[in-house]
Amino acid sequence: MELETALALGRNAFWMALITSAPVLLIGLVVGLMISLFQAVTQLQEQTLTFVPKIAAMVVAAAIFIPWVAEQMVSYTKEMLGGMPW
Repeated sequence: MELETALALGRNAFWMALITSAPVLLIGLVVGLMISLFQAVTQLQEQTLTFVPKIAAMVVAAAIFIPWVAEQMVSYTKEMLGGMPW
């Protein structure tokens, strides 16, 4: 395997991981910012208030985006296995 091929495979794998995890992470980020803003406005500094809604939102987002993530990963796998010299 040539260096360019190995780098391309690594780059593609990195981008696939980034793209498939982005929706859930972005929803967690938005919910976390909203909760932080709420805490700053109300001066309520409860530690569990930050984790429970963020985790719940990320679980719901993961459940919603599972079909899309699976489709992306199957497409990526077909692309990777299709280029193999077997």
